[in-house]
Amino acid sequence: MIQCSNPRAQYAAHKVEIDAAVRRVLDGGWYVLGEEVKEFEKAFAAYVGVDAAIGVGSGTEALHVALSACGIGAGDEVITVSHTAVASVAAIELCGATPVLVDIEPDFFTIDPGKITEAITSRTKAIIPVHLYGQPADLVPILEIARTHGLRVIEDCAQAHGATYHGKRVGSWGDVGCFSFYPTKNLGATGDGGMVVTNDPAVARDARLIREYGWSERYISHRRGWNTRLDEIQAAILRVKLAHLDADNTKRNALAAMYRRELVQASLVLPKQREDATHVYHLYVVRSKARDDLQAFLQKNGIGALIHYPVPVHLQPAYMNRIATTSMKETEQIAGEVLSLPMYPELNKSSVMTVVEAIRQSVWDGAPNQASALPTNISYR
Repeated sequence: MIQCSNPRAQYAAHKVEIDAAVRRVLDGGWYVLGEEVKEFEKAFAAYVGVDAAIGVGSGTEALHVALSACGIGAGDEVITVSHTAVASVAAIELCGATPVLVDIEPDFFTIDPGKITEAITSRTKAIIPVHLYGQPADLVPILEIARTHGLRVIEDCAQAHGATYHGKRVGSWGDVGCFSFYPTKNLGATGDGGMVVTNDPAVARDARLIREYGWSERYISHRRGWNTRLDEIQAAILRVKLAHLDADNTKRNALAAMYRRELVQASLVLPKQREDATHVYHLYVVRSKARDDLQAFLQKNGIGALIHYPVPVHLQPAYMNRIATTSMKETEQIAGEVLSLPMYPELNKSSVMTVVEAIRQSVWDGAPNQASALPTNISYR
């Protein structure tokens, strides 16, 4: 089986270093918020190009903490997208605010800056652009809108570790950047973990307080907070992997170039890369109007192609009819067409060609425009 992602392969690639790092923590006897977390925070802040990094329990919690540290809560609205992992929206509700969802750019799958202004109200306090699949959102116009309306920009970088926009790392553009270290991410732990990054000293201070009960001294809470700490073992593992992140992203780009070259004649829409930005291909996402049949064919042939994401947040049972949205034409069409092909740094060229040959052999990759001839009266949501 060729998996869509393979965190075990990454562990194997760096096994000696990772095992030594874990052993160092176990032998050291300090397991929560110790030197490993401090050193990883310093290294990650330097990598992103920000003043402060605060390790937390997950990517969702990074967003939750960031929103709370920016003073966003009950009665406030936060604009983001529906085509994303549900975590982006869940974090807004965790802090008591109301999500307002807007459409995406069809070429890049990220928030459409042209749709943001119409969603702004007197209650709007922040915008969360999601750098989806490894592709940076179009931050310059987003930041201009935010400045005009006095809004915070909180970047959701959960799928874009190392990506750049106009020469700067994502996470360093907005008021706050939020990262996930879920095992399948470009920089993945062997469990959950997340990071809040910022150049704002007040936000950094509050984020550090929030992640551990509001403590600045043990057992004394100076503000409301909760427990969302990055543990020492995960920090030690992430310190090892951070040193290899750029090299691993280069491998992802090489694999993406191979897919692009070999699938150029396929009846698929291949991913595009934003000008003056670097894509780090957390996922290699193609589009097909015959997506479900193609996925079934690939899986039957031992290829783990997955869907990120099959149902937009605003159409999911927990959110349907209670989340404010603008027009979702692009989001709803894309949700019925996207398919993630296998992509991880340890994927070899032979496996890529196996995927390519299976796509070529599928009955849905024959005549040009075959996909567009599918019935138009069927909803592909």
